[in-house]
Amino acid sequence: MELTRRELLAAAAAAGQPVLGGSAAPPWYQRTLRWGQTNITEKDPVRYDIAFWREHWKHTRIQGAIINAGGIVAYYPSKYPLHYQAQFLRGRDLYGDLCRAAHQDGLAVLARMDSNRAGEEFFRAHPDWFARDAKGEPYRSTEEYVACVNGPYYDEYLPAVLTEIVERTHPEGITDNNWNGLGRESICFCDNCARKFGRALPRTPDWDDPVYRKWIEWSYARRLDIWDLNNRTTQAAGGPDCLWIGMNGGGLPGQCRVFRDYREICRRARIIMLDHQARSEPAGFEQNAATGELIHGLLGWDKLIPESMAMYQTGRTPFRLSAKPAAEARMWMLAGFAGGIQPWWHHVGAWLEDRRAFATAEPVMRWHEANEQYLINRQPVAAVGVVWSQRNYDYYGRDEAEDLVEAPYLGIIQSLVRARIPYVPVHADDIDAQAANLSALILPDLAVVSDPQSAAIRRFVERGGGLLATGASTLYNETGGTRGDFALADLFRARARANKPARAAALSAVHTYLRIEGARESVLRGFEDTAILPFGGMLEALEVEPGAAVPLTFVPPSPVYPPEAAWMRTERTSVPGLVLNAASRVAFLPAGLDRRLYKDNLPDHATLLANLVRWVARDRIPLAVEGVGLIGCHLYRQPARLVLHVLNLAAARPPIDEFVPLGPFRIRVQLPPDLRARTVDLRVSRTPTSAALQNGWLTFDLPSLTDHELAVIT
Repeated sequence: MELTRRELLAAAAAAGQPVLGGSAAPPWYQRTLRWGQTNITEKDPVRYDIAFWREHWKHTRIQGAIINAGGIVAYYPSKYPLHYQAQFLRGRDLYGDLCRAAHQDGLAVLARMDSNRAGEEFFRAHPDWFARDAKGEPYRSTEEYVACVNGPYYDEYLPAVLTEIVERTHPEGITDNNWNGLGRESICFCDNCARKFGRALPRTPDWDDPVYRKWIEWSYARRLDIWDLNNRTTQAAGGPDCLWIGMNGGGLPGQCRVFRDYREICRRARIIMLDHQARSEPAGFEQNAATGELIHGLLGWDKLIPESMAMYQTGRTPFRLSAKPAAEARMWMLAGFAGGIQPWWHHVGAWLEDRRAFATAEPVMRWHEANEQYLINRQPVAAVGVVWSQRNYDYYGRDEAEDLVEAPYLGIIQSLVRARIPYVPVHADDIDAQAANLSALILPDLAVVSDPQSAAIRRFVERGGGLLATGASTLYNETGGTRGDFALADLFRARARANKPARAAALSAVHTYLRIEGARESVLRGFEDTAILPFGGMLEALEVEPGAAVPLTFVPPSPVYPPEAAWMRTERTSVPGLVLNAASRVAFLPAGLDRRLYKDNLPDHATLLANLVRWVARDRIPLAVEGVGLIGCHLYRQPARLVLHVLNLAAARPPIDEFVPLGPFRIRVQLPPDLRARTVDLRVSRTPTSAALQNGWLTFDLPSLTDHELAVIT
């Protein structure tokens, strides 16, 4: 017998399924912690074994299923003639059959859309609904035509399709893989855009053109309008909890390119469906934990972030029909758990000849089910905040955001992970709200800063917080215009000499160094036997105020080849690479070693950055870990306990196919004043360990670490 949604919710509450927020009858988006998706291909309607997949749902302990419904391809007999039906559908209602099966099994259902394109027949019927380039030619992606976000396709047709899907099968909500339309590299010149923009459209991308910047802001606003319209549509058809939740990516440069304002989306969202399937080679597995923490900083830690986790080969050469090595897929999932992400296994195609893919998710999902109480409803414990903003990606990073903005941000994260320093991402608009209990803030080349944002940073320092700023931090206003000087020049104790952009200086340079000058500062601990440090970037001259310490100065480029020519033509300059304001515990590092660490992975850069973080934080770090190996440490607070998630990050080039155990480690955790914990439960290895409490610090040993460990401190 098919259950109604109300009966399902009642059953979930009676079964004691976890509830975020404590509601007696939780909505699906608060209780659905594990998801699964078989991304249906056009061939699948004639070979989809629903009974097999229902068994797989049970074995992997999922509570929700994402099922292809419509958009580019419909998997049900739509009443709209232009809604293209899968080639092999042949009148079958595959989506409806799967939706009913999932509901019968007690699963929440999200109807999956991919809605921004259509085929030749649709285009011929409504050519004015599709995006046009400057020559009036339609934009195309593969074989389809790209719809314009400002036309009737988004305003009328898609809401009608959403209503049809909700009324036919009553899914819990709708998720859409590609809802944003054209990216910013493609300006649409269709009549709809020309009319709605209200002025002449910019002819080409030009960040120095105020009309182009106005078009950027207008394009962001339109995507939020689409979000709101689609939610009004689904809730009108299916009730207040029937949500349209799109999908969002894990990388901020990608979010910028397609005009998805993460902060504004999270302010609207009750759940984020995250499409972020694999690690990039420089960032490693820790990238997934960092992504979860960044999004939770916007969304709140009381909401869920299920993430599409590929069971197939990803990377530079994707093989969507071959199984990803189990160790690679498993470690990506575990890193997500450490950052507060929920699992969502993802297969492409319902008929898999590489059946190894089926074995990967089950043990991870079962472990997640057994430990779910420790993985949700928790708050991060950290002393350091890493400040970011999407405007910095747009207006400083522009078309080089990966180099100018993403690299320094991830470089700082990498240095904190290597030093085992817990941190939280802090949006530049939320400093007053989120940084009150932090010891230090880091600005990783946060060049674009508004006056209110710089005022919030200043208030943080005035309250006794430390500050580390790198690169061109605070040199530009909120639209990317240069100020001529740093907004926080008095705190940095350094001023820009010329009113000129610093973007070019942020990029790579061959064979440059930093010279250690004068008395050895504590931030130079570990460099006692060297007078120089490798750099790899360029610097512009700054004016340093009297009394500020300048422990590092810039050594300009010299030849690398031939070896006989590899000597410094200029051995010493007065160009500062590091300026210290000891009175306020502010460190300004115009030499962007955060960017260089991400690119070059040099231990010297990691050591110096960690020294600077500890210095500005006055060594107020709530965690200390002794032991050899690259690990990630994520510390959380729950009522009456702490939770420490430790990841083995000593991974080789992707994809890995085995784990290299690390350990032993001695771990010291500073307890909150109201927590008198004395026991540690290792939820992965189940190895007994003793704990000692002294002066508010709990010490325990982690004998070994294979892939991860979850230490519950009570």
